[in-house]
Amino acid sequence: MFSRLKQAWHNQRLTFVTLALVGASCFALGLGLSPGLHMITPSAAQTLAAPPRAVPGPGVRGDGPPQSFSDLAARLSPTVVNVKVVKVEKAKGFPAFPREEMPEGFKEFFDRFFQDMPQLPRNYQSPRVQGAGSGVIISKDGYVLTNNHVVEGAKQVTITLSDRREYKARIVGRDPKTDLAVLKIEADRSFPAATLGDSDALKVGDWVVAIGNPFGLNNTVTSGIVSAKGRVIGAGPYDNFIQTDASINPGNSGGPLFNLNGEVVGINTAIIPQGQGIGFAIPVNTVKPLLPQLETKGEVIRGYLGVSIQSITPGLAKALKLPDSKGALVADVTADGPAAKAGIQRGDVIISYNGKEVADSHDLPVLVAATPVGQEATLTVLRNGEKLSLSVKVGQLPGERAENAGVPEGSLQPAREKWGLQLRDLDPETAGQLHLPSDKGVAVVGVKPGSPAEDAGIQQGDVILEVNRRPVSNVKEVLEKINDSKDKDRLLLLVQRGNGKLFVPLERVG
Repeated sequence: MFSRLKQAWHNQRLTFVTLALVGASCFALGLGLSPGLHMITPSAAQTLAAPPRAVPGPGVRGDGPPQSFSDLAARLSPTVVNVKVVKVEKAKGFPAFPREEMPEGFKEFFDRFFQDMPQLPRNYQSPRVQGAGSGVIISKDGYVLTNNHVVEGAKQVTITLSDRREYKARIVGRDPKTDLAVLKIEADRSFPAATLGDSDALKVGDWVVAIGNPFGLNNTVTSGIVSAKGRVIGAGPYDNFIQTDASINPGNSGGPLFNLNGEVVGINTAIIPQGQGIGFAIPVNTVKPLLPQLETKGEVIRGYLGVSIQSITPGLAKALKLPDSKGALVADVTADGPAAKAGIQRGDVIISYNGKEVADSHDLPVLVAATPVGQEATLTVLRNGEKLSLSVKVGQLPGERAENAGVPEGSLQPAREKWGLQLRDLDPETAGQLHLPSDKGVAVVGVKPGSPAEDAGIQQGDVILEVNRRPVSNVKEVLEKINDSKDKDRLLLLVQRGNGKLFVPLERVG
C-alpha cells in the first residue's frame, strides 16, 4: 500500500514538472511570436539589441539609411527659393485697331473676317494670373536656377528666401529644349549658394533629398532614392532624366535634388500625375555646360552634326550583322552638313563621341549639343564590321539663333529688344530645316517673353511677308521698314503661319 502511494506521488510530481516546463515554453514562444506583445524588459532589450551601427556622414555610403536629414536640411534650405511669377493671360477678342487707322487694303479684309468678333478697348488690361515654383541659388551674387516652364511668359518675377525676405528678379536666360532658366535677384548683397555636384557619379539606390515649395508650402524637405537614370519621357529632344521616389509635387518644379554631400545633382522638373513616388529631375551635368551661355547670352547655341539617327533594335542588329544593340544608327545624312563633310555615311553606327560611349541614340544629341560650335570632335563608327575614327567640325543647330547675311549683330537690337523678335533670312535650305512650306519672307526663330511680339501672338516658325503693308525678303529689309515707320509704337505685320496668312498688329506700351 505504501509503495503504491509513493509511486502515485512520484507520477504526479513528474506531471507537474512537465506541465510547468510546457507552460514556460509556451509563454516564451508567445512573447516571441505574438505581434501584439511588447513586453521585453529594459535589461532584456539591452541584451537583445544589435550593436549600434555607425551612421554615415553626409555623402558617405553606409550599410543602412541615415537616421536623420535634419543637419542637411538646415544647411541647404537657405539656398532654395520660392519663385512667384505674374503672367498676363491672353485676351479673348480682337485687339483694338481703329478702322480709320487701318491701311486701305486691310479694311475690306477686316470687315469680311473680323467684324463680328468682339473687340477689346484700347486701354484693355489682360487679366493677370499668378504661378509659383522653386529655384536654387547657384552663386553668391544672386543667380538662380529654375525651370523654364515656371517663368515662361512671366511679366514679373519675385524671389522669396527661406527667411521670407522678398526680392524682385529678372529673367537672364531661358532654354525651352531642356526646360531650364536662369534668374538674377535684383539686390546688392551676398546670398547663400548651393554647390553643383556630379550627377554621373550617382548610382541607382543612392539617397537623395528634394527641397522645394509644393502647393505653396515653403521649404518642404522630402527624401528618397535614385530609382533610375537616363529616363526618356518625351519631354524634349534632350531627355536624360534622373528618376526618384523622393516626393515631388506641383510647386517643386525648378527646385534642387541634393545628394548626401549637400551638392545639387538635379533640377526637379516633372512628375507622372497618376503615379506615386515617380518624379524626374534634369541631371546637373546636363545643366552645367549650358549655364555660361544662359548667363551671358540669354540662350543656348547648340552643336550640330547633320545626321538623322535611330536606336538599334535586336532585329536591326541581326539584319546589319552587328555584335550588339549599342550605338546610334545613322539613318540619313544632311547634304553638305558637318557629318557629310567628315565622311559619315547612312548605315554607320556611331559608338563613341569624343571618347564617351554612345550606348543608345538618345546619348548622341546630348553630347553633340554640349560641344561648342566650330570645335573638332572625334567619332568612332562601325561600318561593315570595321571600326573607323572620323573627325568632324561641329556646326550650329539651325534655328537656334537669328542669323542674318551681312547684317551686323548690333542692327538686330531694334527688332530683338523693342519688339521681341528674333529673325532669320529664309532660303530654300533654311525653309527645309525649319519645315516651312515657302522660302520667301523672313523666319521668326524666337520670341522674347513678355514682348509686344508675344503679346500679339507671334510664334516661332511664323514667316513675316510684310511690314506696314510693304513686302520684305530679308532681315535687313525688316529692320529698314521698322526704322522708317512713322508710328514708332505700332507695327502691322503680314504673317504666314502654315498654309495661311494673317495680319498681326503689334503695339508697344510704355
